[in-house]
Amino acid sequence: MTNIQDDQKVVKIGCASGFWGDTNTAAFQLVHMSDINYLVFDYLSEITMSIMAKAKMKEPTHGYALDFVSRVMTPLIKKIADKKIKVVSNAGGVNPLACRDALQQVIQNAGLDLKVAVVLGDDLIDQHADLQKQGIKEMFSGEDLPAHVASSNAYLGAVAVRDALDLGADIVITGRVVDSAVVLGPLLHEYKWSLDDYDKLAQGSLAGHVIECGAQCTGGNFTDWRLVEGFDNMGFPIVEVAADSSFVVTKPAGTGGLVSIGTVAEQIVYEIGHPQAYLLPDVTADFSQVKLEQVGEHRVKVSGALGSAPTSQYKVSTTYPDGNRVLVSFLLAGQDAEEKALAVSNAILSKVERVLALRSVPPFSEKSVEILGTETTYGANRRVQGNREVVVKIAVKHMFKEACMFFASEIAQASTGMAPALTGIVGGRPKPSPVIKLFSFLVDKKDLKIEVDLNGERHVVDIPQGTNLQTQTLPVGEVAQLKGDEIEVPLVKVAHARSGDKGNYSNIGVIARQPEYLPWIRASLTEEKVAEYMKHVFEGSDGQANKVQRYEIPGFNALNFLLLDALGGGGVASLRIDPQGKAFAQQLLDMPVKVPASLVEG
Repeated sequence: MTNIQDDQKVVKIGCASGFWGDTNTAAFQLVHMSDINYLVFDYLSEITMSIMAKAKMKEPTHGYALDFVSRVMTPLIKKIADKKIKVVSNAGGVNPLACRDALQQVIQNAGLDLKVAVVLGDDLIDQHADLQKQGIKEMFSGEDLPAHVASSNAYLGAVAVRDALDLGADIVITGRVVDSAVVLGPLLHEYKWSLDDYDKLAQGSLAGHVIECGAQCTGGNFTDWRLVEGFDNMGFPIVEVAADSSFVVTKPAGTGGLVSIGTVAEQIVYEIGHPQAYLLPDVTADFSQVKLEQVGEHRVKVSGALGSAPTSQYKVSTTYPDGNRVLVSFLLAGQDAEEKALAVSNAILSKVERVLALRSVPPFSEKSVEILGTETTYGANRRVQGNREVVVKIAVKHMFKEACMFFASEIAQASTGMAPALTGIVGGRPKPSPVIKLFSFLVDKKDLKIEVDLNGERHVVDIPQGTNLQTQTLPVGEVAQLKGDEIEVPLVKVAHARSGDKGNYSNIGVIARQPEYLPWIRASLTEEKVAEYMKHVFEGSDGQANKVQRYEIPGFNALNFLLLDALGGGGVASLRIDPQGKAFAQQLLDMPVKVPASLVEG
């Protein structure tokens, strides 16, 4: 970061982790092969918080991303210090102070003098009894707050991160913050943006949103994957942010991947709902007018995000145990493999539930049978039939662990006592595991005390209290009028797409390959038609239109489809092979779209 006037200054932020379990090589790449000012990490998801909470119960000094300290920071700490790179990470999980202590030991062992600050106040587990008395309801289902929970954390924003850096921290460790806060916090610190300069806050949050999933914006998961070279050495993202809040997305020179308008556009639509009301603790962001410009090889400039005041509440994600589940997969080969697979699956389930009933044990609360290799995830849109080799996936859920264990013990018998060519259980005999369910609700910001801990001294963070949410929805853009002489092409011919999840909801962002394609996409992809095409993901639904909401993103010629209750519970609560809707975009890209022949063949 050059010491010049703010109007010429550029802050460079690299993201080395999109989730807990992402490659540990990314941090090395960004530290050694770029000139970043900040290195940020995003480790947390709802299920991660639950896993960390369980780890802390077994060992009080755990409950954070252990590999952040041992495998990432330990080998890099001297280089990070030499290059004066500052680090912001939500690796603290449910035990950020323990993460701090472990990191300080690494710093001491290296003979360095780096200041580590911790953001506190997101963990509400100790307030659970009081919260229960308030009659809190789940945001989407209306259920009551459960009595026993594994974790409970509010999504904090970037203000505390800013304050930690203002206090002189070299490394900032947080618990639960929104993913984009690890990027917006440094920008607030560097540029001293006012907390009511909402357009800049929206742009800074968008910069964080683009790079929060690591290589997903540098060619990972890209529809046109054949255009991406070097999957074995994927470049991790860097945003170069100017004082006016515009930014360029890029990656280290000499690395694989692709930074293009398409890769960045797909990441912008990833895991969003209403694009004019992307709700964050610091700002209500509007991404509908965002502009993308290719300004060089692997360099895309992003501008145009708008902002308004944030709401007066934090979203809280609570996880709680909800019974047990077990999943088994086995290969089945030969003629009529699919028919045999269904017969074997039904027989196993019928037998186990019959025995459970004889023992006065209730049946499974949920069952799932998916015959992989037959396009089972495509529902009625499947094309493959007559496979001679399939993988059978059966998953069950039950309140009693013993019932799941009994189911697991009865799989092997099918290899000798049922249809032929069951060749073995994939991954060995299955073991039951607890089902962790998500419960989301809102709390008033004024009721939480957010603090920064630096050298054992606590500093209270002053959080703007926000306002009531006011949203608007853009009117539908131009819709092509069908004349009857159009041809049908798969959506992928005229668009690319990306899908993601939020709890039990999924979204599919569709970006037109050319602006002139968008009116024809609108005509074919109505809410009703998308709901019908994707009806197999809505349990107990015939594809009603109210299961799909469509939004306009005219800035880069896109539409966003929000699919409600489409993931079988979502996350580890779901028994499906695709509990996060990662393949939904690929399915929708096969949907027929009517366009003039001259438009796609010219």
